[in-house]
Amino acid sequence: MKPLVVAALISLSTTAAAAAETAIAPERIIDAAIGDWNKDGKPDLALLVAPAPDDQADAPIGIYIYLRDDQHSLLRLAAAAPNKVWGSTEPDGIFGQEPSIKALPNGSIAVTSQNDAIGRDRWEQTLTLAFRNNAFVVAGYTYDYRDTLNPDAGYSCDYNVLTGKATKGDKDLKAEAKTIKIEDWKDDFGQKGCGISQ
Repeated sequence: MKPLVVAALISLSTTAAAAAETAIAPERIIDAAIGDWNKDGKPDLALLVAPAPDDQADAPIGIYIYLRDDQHSLLRLAAAAPNKVWGSTEPDGIFGQEPSIKALPNGSIAVTSQNDAIGRDRWEQTLTLAFRNNAFVVAGYTYDYRDTLNPDAGYSCDYNVLTGKATKGDKDLKAEAKTIKIEDWKDDFGQKGCGISQ
């Protein structure tokens, strides 16, 4: 009897921990987009969410995507990807470091982060998310870089993650075609596809 009680308590505490992990306080929502991600004719939702106050001050921002339930037309969490996007989350934070999320006309989602404020290395990065096979995957990665002290050092890269086609400046690159869920994405994948050394 005791092992069953212990197993039940462990199960409950694990479930509670998972629920707490995905709970989003309203004040942590920093940007939102509405679109039809799964093309069912119903409006869906995507959020950028600042890390919890007890997380590190420089912890990355989370991406949370919701789809409408077929039966009740209520929003249901479809993808939870904490710690994905770098940027300022405070209203009085540094201008030029704010991330954003927006709906694209084709039903994809663009998530942009940037540093256009501090240091000589200025950049903007955009992840294009698409709904494929009941999952949200990173379909595209765009990275623009400029050096404020060396104008000739700048470049732009566009990497179609699903096909492996990439362009850096005027040069075509061959990268690996991948299907990566947003939950599993690391920016290193995009940097590698663009031939950018870390």
